[in-house]
Amino acid sequence: MVPFTSLRGGIINLYMMKVTKAIFPVAGLGTRFLPATKANPKEMLPIVDKPLIQYAVEEAVDAGITELIFVTNSSKRAIEDHFDSNFELEATLQERGKKELLDIVKGILPDGVSCAYIRQKSPQGLGHAVLCARQLVMNEPFAVLLADDLIDSSVQPCLKQMVDQFNKIQTSIIAVEKISADETKKYGIVDVASANEILATVRGIVEKPDPQQAPSNLGVVGRYVLMPRIFGLLENTVKGSNGEIQLTDAIAKLLHEEKVYAYQFHGKRYDCGSKLGYLEATVAYALKHPELANDFKRSLESLVE
Repeated sequence: MVPFTSLRGGIINLYMMKVTKAIFPVAGLGTRFLPATKANPKEMLPIVDKPLIQYAVEEAVDAGITELIFVTNSSKRAIEDHFDSNFELEATLQERGKKELLDIVKGILPDGVSCAYIRQKSPQGLGHAVLCARQLVMNEPFAVLLADDLIDSSVQPCLKQMVDQFNKIQTSIIAVEKISADETKKYGIVDVASANEILATVRGIVEKPDPQQAPSNLGVVGRYVLMPRIFGLLENTVKGSNGEIQLTDAIAKLLHEEKVYAYQFHGKRYDCGSKLGYLEATVAYALKHPELANDFKRSLESLVE
């Protein structure tokens, strides 16, 4: 923590909390992508030449995260291997003079960034996955990133935007975006004073409501900056939607104790947990890839002629 001199409620805060830890819940089974995910984690599915989880990690690192906490299961060893050193591969690339590829492989995890892995023994929902990381986070604010949500921003990465906001307000922030009314049953939906504010106080939140019961058209997406109080609330949260411990339900409780803000981020989100969203992301990223863009565009044009 670093010195912080602002005044709130007549009490001087001597320190500003910093977000340096991020949780990546990656224990899901990826059933929507079977059989591709039978032996390969869905987070390792590539968007052009990088797996989904690497995009999420790069976003976290760009936001100042130095401790990466992966909540995994027994079938996700490939994720651990991806962020570990591969001495045989590196030696082979070195021997063959492939310096550019060697630099790419060695740069997957930057210096000064560490990884920790913890097993979620059974699939009990996002809230339970976050709770599994409690002992590694301790009493600090932290980020949560869902690799399924790939967010492309020309301004700055989504989590960096959120961390910048957190540094000003020092309380929980959840990323939201405007969705169509018929999609509310797919999202946690927030109730805010004004849906037109970029950063708005959350008055309520409900998991996957029917369109007629939805309090707004702002759906929660897979980026959170949360205060550590959420762990105690998760511990006492009963199973909700789909028989799982929902992070949304714990956030609803948190609202009664602390302020929570909804942030409408700048950027384009691709739902890579769905086949259509995954294909859209692949095309979009290929069209801006420095090596492929022009040839790929011509290939697409020939297909639609």
